Amino acid sequence: MEHFSTARLSAERLSESHLADLVALHLDAEVSRYLGGVRSADVTKTYLDVNMAHWDQHGFGLWALRTKDGAFAGRAGLRHILLDDVDEVEIAYAFKRGAWGLGFASEIATAMTEIGLSHLQVPSLIGLVFAENVASRRVLEKSDYLLERSMVRHGHDAVIYRIRR
Repeated sequence: MEHFSTARLSAERLSESHLADLVALHLDAEVSRYLGGVRSADVTKTYLDVNMAHWDQHGFGLWALRTKDGAFAGRAGLRHILLDDVDEVEIAYAFKRGAWGLGFASEIATAMTEIGLSHLQVPSLIGLVFAENVASRRVLEKSDYLLERSMVRHGHDAVIYRIRR
């Protein structure tokens, strides 16, 4: 599923053509504060390469998101992560500041949850969120994810939400 659409967003498989948009997204300190911090262009290029390889290995991954008028809105996706030595599939999303507060995160979370549980048939999805990221926690709760536990991840207090098929 390299492309899909929601009511207000179109999603396309992440590719080299998205590098400039991702660099701009990751250089924004407000956007990146819950993503582990600002990422340089070189770090974002490595991030892009890793996520394109994820697509090649697993047949799914991150999508670039555009509004219906074609403007880059952010990125979102499903990806394997190793969490406490367990292979999990995580739902992830990040939007440009101009796209905040418009309901795009909830819209894309609902679509990706459906893709993960129904189309890909994964048994469960997790959302791994900095504990203080109230907005992202609310998105997961509205998408019927349940708070599973708290943890420390990369030196930050985090919470794990889960939804099962």
